[in-house]
Amino acid sequence: MAGPAGLMADVSWEVLERRARVKRSGSVYEPLKSINLPRTNNETLWDKLDHYYRIVKSTLLLYQSPTTGLFPTKTCGDDQKAKIQDSLYCAAGAWALALAYRRIDDNRGRTHELEHSAIKCMRGILYCYMRQADKVQQFKQDPRPTTCLHSIFNVHTGDELLSYEEYGHLQINAVSLFLLYLVEMISSGLQIIYNTDEVSFIQNLVFCVERVYRVPDFGVWERGSKYNNGSTELHSSSVGLAKAALEAINGFNLFGNQGCSWSVIFVDLDAHNRNRQTLCSLLPRESRSHNTDAALLPCISYPAFALDDEVLFRQTLDKVVRKLKGKYGFKRFLRDGYRTSLEDPNRRYYKPAEIKLFDDIECEFPIFFLYMMIDGVFRGNPKQVKEYQDLLTPVLHQTIDGYPVVPKYYYVPADFVEYEKRDPGSQKRFPSNCGRDGKLFLWGQALYIIAQLLA
Repeated sequence: MAGPAGLMADVSWEVLERRARVKRSGSVYEPLKSINLPRTNNETLWDKLDHYYRIVKSTLLLYQSPTTGLFPTKTCGDDQKAKIQDSLYCAAGAWALALAYRRIDDNRGRTHELEHSAIKCMRGILYCYMRQADKVQQFKQDPRPTTCLHSIFNVHTGDELLSYEEYGHLQINAVSLFLLYLVEMISSGLQIIYNTDEVSFIQNLVFCVERVYRVPDFGVWERGSKYNNGSTELHSSSVGLAKAALEAINGFNLFGNQGCSWSVIFVDLDAHNRNRQTLCSLLPRESRSHNTDAALLPCISYPAFALDDEVLFRQTLDKVVRKLKGKYGFKRFLRDGYRTSLEDPNRRYYKPAEIKLFDDIECEFPIFFLYMMIDGVFRGNPKQVKEYQDLLTPVLHQTIDGYPVVPKYYYVPADFVEYEKRDPGSQKRFPSNCGRDGKLFLWGQALYIIAQLLA
C-alpha cells in the first residue's frame, strides 16, 4: 500500500509544483512534448471525439460571451474587445467538431451544444452588424474607411468600439468570411437566419461586398499599406474572399430547406466577374506594397479556395512559402514590425523608412503551419500534411491541464536582434507568453481543432 500511495504523492507534488511555477511566471504555456494527451492505442471514435471535445470546451467555449456569443481577442484581464474574424474561426471550430459528432448515434447532446454555440456566435455577429444598418447604406453610396461596418465590438454588449480615427475598421475580408461561413453552416442544416429583415440585411451586405474590386481597405492585418502609415490598399486576400463569398451565396436560400423565393440571395454576375479578374491581375502579389503575404493562404486555400487557375495557385503558394516560411511559423510579410523588439508600442503608425529596421527579425506565426496542414488535406498531399505536422509539434505548448496551445507568434528578444540580423535564423525565438496577447490565441486554437479533425 505504501508504494502506490507514495507514487500518488509524488505525482500530486509534481502537478502542484508545475502549477505553482506557471502562476509565478504568469503564463499558461509549458513545452508540449507530445501533441496528444495520453490515450490508448485501441480508442474508439467516441474516445477521439471526446478528447477534442474537452479541448474545445477548455480552450474555446470557456471564453464565449454568454450574452452575445462573441469570443474575446484576449482571454485574460478585463479586455472587452471581440474581433469579427477571430470569432468566426472560433464558431467554425465548434461547428467542425459538431459535424464529426453527427457520425455517432448517441452523442450525449454534444452535437446540439456545439452547433448552437456556433449559431449563437453567428447571430451575435449579425446582431452587431444589424445595429449598424445605417452604415451599410452609407457604404453602398460612398465606400470609404469612415462609412464602413466596424470590425471590433464589445464582447458582452455588441457596442461599437474604437472610432475610425483610432482603428482601421475597413476590413472587407471579415464581412466576406462571415457570408462564406454563413452559407456553409446553413448548408449543413443549421438555422441562423430567422426572418425577412435579416434576409434583406444579408442582401445589403452582398451589395457591399460586390464592390470590393475597387475599394482599398486595411486588409487582414488591419494596417493597410506595408509602410503602416494609415493608407489603404487593394488587397488580393480581401478580393479573393469576396469572390469566394459571392460564388457561395449566389442563389442561396438563407432559410435552408424550409425557404421560399423571397429568402434567396442574388449576386450581380458582372460584379463577380470584375472581382475575379481583379484577383487574377493582382496575384501573386498581395497588394501594391506587399510583394507577398501569409494572408494569401486563407484566400487561395482553406477557407476561401478562391482560385480556379492551378498554375496561378501554385505560383502564389510557392512564393509565400519561399519568402515567409521559418522554423517557428510563417512571417506575415517581409519587414513586418508587429510585436518585434524594435517596434515602438506607443506609436500607431511608423515613420518613413522605419520598416527597414525590421529586416530579418519579423515575428513568425505558427498558425500558418495549420493552414498548410489543412491545404495538404484538401489537395490530397499527405507528405505536406506530415511535413507541417512535424514543424508544428515543437512550437506547440500546453496549459496546466495538458491541453495544446498554439502561441500567437515567436519573436526575437531585444538582446539577440543584432545577432539575428547578422545571421538570419541563428537565434532562438520565444513565444508570445508574456501577457501582451493574453493567455490564449483563440484563432489559433480554433484552427488547431479543424486541422486535427481533418488530418
